[in-house]
Amino acid sequence: MLKVTVWNENRHEQNNPVVSEIYPTGIHGTIAQFLQAEGIETTTATLDEPEHGLTDEVLATTDVLVWWGHLAHEEVNDEIVKKVQQRVLEGMGLIVLHSGHFSKIFKTLMGTSCDLKWREADEKERLWVVSPGHRITEGISEYIELEKEEMYGEHFDIPQPDELIFTSWFEGGEVFRSGVTYTRGNGKVFYFRPGHETYPTYHNEQIQRVIINAVKWAQPVKRERPVYGNAKPLEEIKGGQQ
Repeated sequence: MLKVTVWNENRHEQNNPVVSEIYPTGIHGTIAQFLQAEGIETTTATLDEPEHGLTDEVLATTDVLVWWGHLAHEEVNDEIVKKVQQRVLEGMGLIVLHSGHFSKIFKTLMGTSCDLKWREADEKERLWVVSPGHRITEGISEYIELEKEEMYGEHFDIPQPDELIFTSWFEGGEVFRSGVTYTRGNGKVFYFRPGHETYPTYHNEQIQRVIINAVKWAQPVKRERPVYGNAKPLEEIKGGQQ
């Protein structure tokens, strides 16, 4: 069975009553709930748990890790980031949400600043599906419209994506590559833009459907990781060094 861990720094929920009212069980709790309703085995982990809740045992048994962070990127231990990176290279899927674009793990995997323009002005966002045949867009119409969201605008300093799934338009005029995929080692990575903490974005059924689809898409492929380093020849090399 597919096993998912939803990670959230869980700071806004503790400090901002608006956020705690929208997400009384935390953003991680809301996401875990709709994944569980889909029949996906889901657990949660948060920043202030020992090892940020991402122990060796948890990571070893996680097929897909969902990541939400904002206020406390720098508090994530570098050793934990290295372990998550290694698991992605080994085949674990990673879904990075909203302000997780600035997380240590996403920047490590991208190798760029991952910077962008932003604005909080209660703007309408329209996420256009630009890859309608992709598994992540299954069950989604031509676009998803959110009445209010934080604006993220181009240029988004990320590497050229393997696939562009969604492009957002905002009421103030900006556009943004809001759904992109990458392959890193054996692992699949999907970044999905919506999810500012003071809006009920993760209660939107179409946003939930995208995350559910992405988790299923990102699950590990059954294959062994390639062997690296010095290799013995498969065939006899005539005239070669003995």
